[in-house]
Amino acid sequence: MAESVWAGGQITTRAHCVLAPNPGPMTLDGTNTWVLLEPGGTQAVVIDPGPLDEGHLQRVCRVVADAGARVTLTVLTHGHHDHAEAAPRFAELTGAPTRAVGSGHDDLADGDVITADALEIRVVATPGHTSDSVSFALEADHALLTGDTVLGRGTTVVAHPDGELTAYLRSLERIADLTGNGEVTSILPGHGPVVPDAAAMVAFYRTHRQERLEQVRQALKDGAAQEQDPVEGVLTRVYADVPHEVWPAARMSIRAQLDHLRAS
Repeated sequence: MAESVWAGGQITTRAHCVLAPNPGPMTLDGTNTWVLLEPGGTQAVVIDPGPLDEGHLQRVCRVVADAGARVTLTVLTHGHHDHAEAAPRFAELTGAPTRAVGSGHDDLADGDVITADALEIRVVATPGHTSDSVSFALEADHALLTGDTVLGRGTTVVAHPDGELTAYLRSLERIADLTGNGEVTSILPGHGPVVPDAAAMVAFYRTHRQERLEQVRQALKDGAAQEQDPVEGVLTRVYADVPHEVWPAARMSIRAQLDHLRAS
């Protein structure tokens, strides 16, 4: 059965998704730009304006304007271009500041609470996909906006050398804690559809990572460690069934896995 097409729209009481027109093997249906707005409020927070596409930015502004609001803040889940490239242009269009981890912005820190009208968004540090990856807890809707840390479909890459698997596994554990205590029941990802059962998806991610690590260990025992390039040896043994167009991403994850195994 073919997968349903994700198109965004009003997702929760406070979250509206505008899908960027950049579909691909790594971006799935495209980048999800999230507009967060308290019902009846006049101040909107935008998460990840996405790639530099003028039409997309205008659509985001239209969603905000149609709600009778204005953008008062833009925040970034991380600095990859498919999420952050449009941030300078979006700041020009809206006059709103941009906050992120690093990159010369007004930096976000774990536990910070962003407010707009009665809206409250809590910053949850989730490094691993990249060193600057953060998620945002929309507690009133029991939702977590995860950027690329957890996707709506498939699994994400640990973008070595900036990304680190040890940190990523800790971040998954932290998200699992949020789902376990009921703070988070759904995931609003940076790519792909909404995940209605956050706990099940995070459990799948954690199991998948451990299974991959075991496969890498076995590949090394089977001879990949003795090859001129162990990364390629692991790639052909463990990721043979993965489409070649995503092999560059697989190589990054393998390097992160090897670093993790060497340190453990």
